[in-house]
Amino acid sequence: MSDRDERHRRAMQTLKSHVDDKVAAATERRGQLLVFTGNGKGKTTAAWGTVTRALGYGYRVGVVQFIKGQWECGERARLEEDPNLEVAIMATGFTWETQNREADTEACRAVWAEAERMLADSEVYLTVLDEITYMLKFGYLDIATVKRALENRPAEQTVIITGRNAHRELTAMADTVTEMQEVRHAFNAGLEARRGIDY
Repeated sequence: MSDRDERHRRAMQTLKSHVDDKVAAATERRGQLLVFTGNGKGKTTAAWGTVTRALGYGYRVGVVQFIKGQWECGERARLEEDPNLEVAIMATGFTWETQNREADTEACRAVWAEAERMLADSEVYLTVLDEITYMLKFGYLDIATVKRALENRPAEQTVIITGRNAHRELTAMADTVTEMQEVRHAFNAGLEARRGIDY
């Protein structure tokens, strides 16, 4: 065995020992709170990937879309036939298009009622609150209401929150926080959003 191969073998032994220790220490079983935030692309896409994973195991999943509801959504179109998936949509579309705070607040609160129902349902394994961060930022929902629903959800239920500028109280209570960082975005260079890729 060459010196390089021997160094690699020792490095992999050390890595395996480290990973094995972390696996052995991870003994708690419960639902989690995940926050996908940041200015980069892929937060909603990552959430839908997890939805697909949960549905693949036959779990019940609820998705609440707070911003992009009127947009085409390839993931939703592909998965909406699954009897274990329920999707609730805030049907106003992008809030910067409506420019009507009263109507947007009313629409937000109506779809939030659906979210609260899902968050209280012990049969729902995963709930996604897609783009809810904007609802908090714009004041359509208050953080205390959202936190209360998250804290009182069934112990086995996992929740994914997506959107830019996640409220600091949400990130503080989350089990996992992933920040998508934008390095470059095609849209800023004049490329249209592409069907099947961006939505």
